[in-house]
Amino acid sequence: VTKVISIAVQKGGSGKTTSAGVIAYLLSQKFKVLAIDLDSQGNLTELLTQRDIYDFHEQTVLEAMQGKDASEYIHTVSESLDMLTADDLLATFSRWLYTEYKGNRSLILRETLQPIVSRYDYVIIDTPPALGDQTINALAASDAVLIMFETSQFCYSALGRFIETAEHVQKMVNPNLKIAGILRAIIDKRRVDSKALSELVEEEYPDLVFKSIVTRKAATGRLSIQGFNGNTEINDAVRQYKYVVKELLQRV
Repeated sequence: VTKVISIAVQKGGSGKTTSAGVIAYLLSQKFKVLAIDLDSQGNLTELLTQRDIYDFHEQTVLEAMQGKDASEYIHTVSESLDMLTADDLLATFSRWLYTEYKGNRSLILRETLQPIVSRYDYVIIDTPPALGDQTINALAASDAVLIMFETSQFCYSALGRFIETAEHVQKMVNPNLKIAGILRAIIDKRRVDSKALSELVEEEYPDLVFKSIVTRKAATGRLSIQGFNGNTEINDAVRQYKYVVKELLQRV
């Protein structure tokens, strides 16, 4: 049975895209995976394809959702990894939703995936840093959400509100949605406040916090430049995420 997992929190710079890309890549070593870029910045698209987002003009997740069928818009990344890409025009999604679309605005992505979702073992969705229509659609289409927590005060402020949003989506449109957990990303291990916030979240959400903690590493940062294929640093770049993936699969 296919598992659809969103990676989300309404805060930029929290490691969502890197985590989505690495998790999709690692899962594709054993499973058939579809990665979905729901952020108009298109960073996951560039990370996984190592191509410019404009190469996918009119062949993106936006057109797939407007036609409510992903079949014609899937791009092959590797033998076991496919992708629905994004470009800047995804920023017009909400305008289209409220001016042209008739139907449940929260369920478009779920309906778009319906014709193809059974081809995959896992679907990984990268979301924008906002609680807008793309994120709501991602949650409504998902079996689980992995919440990213960058150890900063602003992200700590966002965390409770995001959990409330996920619970609201669960109550109103997707009773199958579960919170897989909170993945802590420590951006700077030397900072005392990072360690304190990490421990605070562990105290507040003991059942949700992942044991694995992701720290910023140079090799992981260079993935956006070098990609996954033919990258001599790949083992160093993804090593800590192997524990994350193992824990994620246990939780979902």
